[in-house]
Formats: sequence, structure tokens, C-alpha cells
Amino acid sequence: MRSFYYAFRGLLILFRSQKNARIHLFFFLLAICCGFLFKINAIEWSIILLCSGLVIAAEAMNTSIERLADSVHPEHHAGIGESKDIAASAVLITAIAALILGLIIFIPKIFSWTSPN
Repeated sequence: MRSFYYAFRGLLILFRSQKNARIHLFFFLLAICCGFLFKINAIEWSIILLCSGLVIAAEAMNTSIERLADSVHPEHHAGIGESKDIAASAVLITAIAALILGLIIFIPKIFSWTSPN
């Protein structure tokens, strides 16, 4: 039970302290609303949930790496800076992949929803 406490505490810290995490959470909730609105199927739900989870997990890992690096070496250090940039790129990669998959799922549904037929 204590492990769950610490994990949920970490989520709270993440969403309270990281604007980008709140942005990812907003788009995750938007995707869920769109999923219900457009009645996506189980496979599409799986893709949305998996991608969103990966983006938020990548953001959590990036934040963790940045905090640890800043604690270990508060002054500017080229190697630590590169490590932080690489961790940030993992968030970017997962977010772009999630966006593309979201567009693949939702664009056809938006077109069929707005078509006069």
C-alpha cells in the first residue's frame, strides 16, 4: 500500500509542478471525451490509452531525470544538459506519435460525423 501512496504522490507532484504534464493530461482527457463522442471501438480505445499513458510516463521520467540531474549537479554541465535534452526528446517523440495516431483515429470519424449523409 505504501508503494501506491508514493506513486500517487509522484503523480500529484508531476501534475502540480509541470505545466507540460497538465497539457498532456488535458489532451488525454480531450481524447477520452472524443472517444465517447465518436464511439470508438476497443482497439481504438487501446491505442488512445496506451499512447496517452506513454506520453505521460515519458513526461514523468523526463521530470525525474531533470530533478535528479539538477540535484546532483546544480551548475551548468554540458553532459547533464545533453542528458536532459535527450530525455525531453523522448517526450516529444511519444507526443508526436500519439498525435499522429489520434489523427488517424479521429479525422475519419470527424469527416463522417460532419458529412451530410
